[in-house]
Amino acid sequence: MPGGPGEDGAAGRGPAGAPPARGRAERRRSARKAARRRKRSLVREVPLIVLVALVVALVMKTFLVQVFVIPSGSMEQTILIGDRVLVDKLTPWFGSEPQRGDIVVFKDPGGWLERDRKPSEDGPVLGAAKQVLTFVGLLPSDNEQDLIKRVIGVGGDTVECCDAQGRLSVNGHPVEESYLAPDNPPSRQAFRIQVPQGRLWVMGDHRDVSADSRFHMGNPGQGTIPLSGVVGRAFVIAWPLDRFHQLGAPGSLSSLARMPQAGGTAAGSVGVGPVPAEPPLVMGVLGILPLVVRRSGRPPE
Repeated sequence: MPGGPGEDGAAGRGPAGAPPARGRAERRRSARKAARRRKRSLVREVPLIVLVALVVALVMKTFLVQVFVIPSGSMEQTILIGDRVLVDKLTPWFGSEPQRGDIVVFKDPGGWLERDRKPSEDGPVLGAAKQVLTFVGLLPSDNEQDLIKRVIGVGGDTVECCDAQGRLSVNGHPVEESYLAPDNPPSRQAFRIQVPQGRLWVMGDHRDVSADSRFHMGNPGQGTIPLSGVVGRAFVIAWPLDRFHQLGAPGSLSSLARMPQAGGTAAGSVGVGPVPAEPPLVMGVLGILPLVVRRSGRPPE
């Protein structure tokens, strides 16, 4: 007796009603299609990921935190050559101003930095790629104009060195500078400056090799730097890990009362010797990574 429609369907589907097995060729075709879909998806996603990473790096560099690599010994022993420091660029946007004792990164106010620059040997393609990565802060720039120093005097302060005990004084109060490099006096040349409003008097902790405010008293601003040129405050050494620690302001400076005045003039400076060479900081969001940064033609001071 012929079977019904149901029986015919079951016979066509194989034992126990299971669907027919896929052939090897069909499985290969399916695998190739899946691989092509993954490749197309990757091609679409990679540019988007790169773009997002560049935007994040640019926002961090511009508004939040920037990493600088220290190229010189002008801030020893507080900050050593090769240290990576994190610089707070956010709080100045809310009106915060550097205070005495803060370590700040600032733009060259004019004539503070080495001017020896070698012409680039990069081709047009590589040069353009480097410019993009430099712009977002992922590569160091050949044209940085940044320095790092400690704030000693703010607007209205009178900074003088040295008293009978060889100490630096601010507004007539002697300052104990425990942060100075070993065997360095507060200054080997005498000076006295009344800091104009809106400007800062800055000095390196390694006074014997720091081309700081003392060596530029003949420049516009009498060796002081404008608040508008401050990039941010260095707040932590992030690398190497065994030197990871916060950079705070010493109480001998931060506890001094502020002396508001209308302006300032330099009363004098004597005994200024040759100006030490001052290389610029190396900048980059990725500078925190343990990379060896070598700047050809720029030996550390």
